[in-house]
Amino acid sequence: MTLRDYNNIRPKVGKAVYIDESAVIIGDITIADNVSIWPLVAARGDVNYIKIGARTNVQDGSVLHVTRHSENQAQGFPLIIGDDVTVGHKCMLHGCRLGNRILVGMGAIILDGAVVQDDVFIAAGALVPPNKVLESGFLYVGNPVVKKRLLSEAEMSFLKQSAKNYTELKDEYLEQST
Repeated sequence: MTLRDYNNIRPKVGKAVYIDESAVIIGDITIADNVSIWPLVAARGDVNYIKIGARTNVQDGSVLHVTRHSENQAQGFPLIIGDDVTVGHKCMLHGCRLGNRILVGMGAIILDGAVVQDDVFIAAGALVPPNKVLESGFLYVGNPVVKKRLLSEAEMSFLKQSAKNYTELKDEYLEQST
């Protein structure tokens, strides 16, 4: 695994975390317990911080980044990801806030200041513009995203199941690496 300091700040990693050796994790990043970071993920907490919640998985080729503090945005935009979040392959999360039990479809992009509340599906290839708020319990699709419909009970259950599936897969990878 590649953990790198930036300005003498080292990423903090919780218990039972799997970080693929090809991933790059730099700077002010806090990773909670039971998280999985898959091949070729780049996470750069250099000009602000990143927090990744428990049982979250960040899949292959995704990019996690932040926005620096400025005159127009005193706090900048950190990247905060909640618990039980599935970030699909090749996603871009930039200075946004994701709640709990979210599925970010493959290739989706979520930009600065966007807020995704709990229990949300974001379709593959979707673009969430800056400062957009996605409300709990809905499916969002398109470029830019639009609220499509309420999630079914089965879809709501799948949000937690997806995170559980990746937690189990992560455990298999950790077992093989010892």
